[in-house]
Amino acid sequence: MRRWSHVLLCLLVTILGMASSCRSQPAHPHIVMIVADDLGWNDIGFNNPNIISPNLDALAREGIILNQSYVQPLCSPSRAALMTGYYPFRLGLQHLVITQEQAVCVPDNKTLLPQVLKKQGYATHIIGKWHLGFCKWECTPTFRGFDSFFGYYNAMEDHYTKMYGQGYDFRDNQEVYKAANGTYSSYLYTERIKQVINSHDPQTPLFLYLPFQNVHEPLEVPENFSNLYPNIKDVNRRTFSGMVTALDAAVGQVVKALKDRGLYDDTLIVFTADNGGWVPYGGNNLPLRGGKFTVFEGGTRAVAFVHGPMFYKTGIRYDGMFHMVDWFPTLAEVSGSTYTDPDADGVSQWKSLLSLSLPSARQEVVYNLDFSIDPFQGRAAIRVGDYKLVAGFPGLFPDWYQPGQVARPILERWNDVTADGTINWHLVNETLFKVALNDPPIYYYLFNLKDDPAERTNIYDDHPDIVQQLEDRLNYHKQHYIPPNFPPGSPAANPAHYGGAWTPGWC
Repeated sequence: MRRWSHVLLCLLVTILGMASSCRSQPAHPHIVMIVADDLGWNDIGFNNPNIISPNLDALAREGIILNQSYVQPLCSPSRAALMTGYYPFRLGLQHLVITQEQAVCVPDNKTLLPQVLKKQGYATHIIGKWHLGFCKWECTPTFRGFDSFFGYYNAMEDHYTKMYGQGYDFRDNQEVYKAANGTYSSYLYTERIKQVINSHDPQTPLFLYLPFQNVHEPLEVPENFSNLYPNIKDVNRRTFSGMVTALDAAVGQVVKALKDRGLYDDTLIVFTADNGGWVPYGGNNLPLRGGKFTVFEGGTRAVAFVHGPMFYKTGIRYDGMFHMVDWFPTLAEVSGSTYTDPDADGVSQWKSLLSLSLPSARQEVVYNLDFSIDPFQGRAAIRVGDYKLVAGFPGLFPDWYQPGQVARPILERWNDVTADGTINWHLVNETLFKVALNDPPIYYYLFNLKDDPAERTNIYDDHPDIVQQLEDRLNYHKQHYIPPNFPPGSPAANPAHYGGAWTPGWC
């Protein structure tokens, strides 16, 4: 177990005037923030021994597993929460995701996390998926606090060709990077990550934001990874599991590069999924209910951990409540920043993580508020203490699924509306969610998550007093609600206007 022994040694030799060997230490820890895309609760080795993820397992078990760390049910909302410290329903980003043709991005009046870290002297780099809007350059990473960007703008793309629908989507800073075509994404990211680490000045604190593409669809992975799972008969699940192991191998290379550069012993590593596993495409969330798209725990309770030399107690599962919005103020405090935003929703959890004897700084989570666009997506959900209230359509795939199990009729309809390789979310709204009419969902739930973390027993009718208390809290949050900013797509975004690449500049 690593300690701050080197820091204490440096302090001692500094006092004695012998600090030459210690001058490379940064004033504040380096921060590596890893976000896995669509990784489910049951999709990681430390929750499921059938998954091969030795590097992530080691980091988690030598760190602190965050057992009740919450995110949003989908990609863009979670990333917006991370970058701003605001719940997406306060940004207008709570409805589905930002699409490739929408003139939408994270509001430019919000300060993003890398902007705060840059003021603390951090070098800031993003390698991987952005998905926070790109219709104008001012929306894109290097205009929002990052020194460099190597990755793609949209929700998804082919892991090899970097095509999304009819457009190419890969950038090196602002330039289209055609050389990415043909290389598996996790390999590509790993090489760039190693370049950034190897060229970094150890005296400068480093913020590496690594939103990996794995394990998001399309399900693609080199065979040497999927071949590690010969006993899995379902093709989707076997490929998906290989993608987890490919992600793990990439993380192993990141850790090795940090060690080789002498940065590892001064680095805080944060790992989280952005939402639950997507059931039709190999993801699994057992024993939790539901998955991506749902406000049940399987869609919103994320695989997460922290790892670093500053934690005196490790190898445990911390049950304090956490939410994606908390990473902004928590990492700001790690950086030494005094930046505060009294209107934001995030709270710093740093003291709780350091001591683990303190309770979580959070006792409430708003899963989502989304009322105005589609009756099959409208919902509100909140947790206060042990109790959780759901009011409205909970989302697609709302049950408990064995690995590889899917609901075929919904999957077929999904394939119909995504036939060109992109996702037309307005068409999804009009067609896919109407599947729910054939099996009308329950719209009101109350769960005691302490006694029933798998959400199998709906106690809504038994506790009207608790329902009322949670509804009162929802009504409080409705005062800060901003309707979804979810306009139709613009033909001006067509990649044909920009040499075949998805490109900013049309809004």
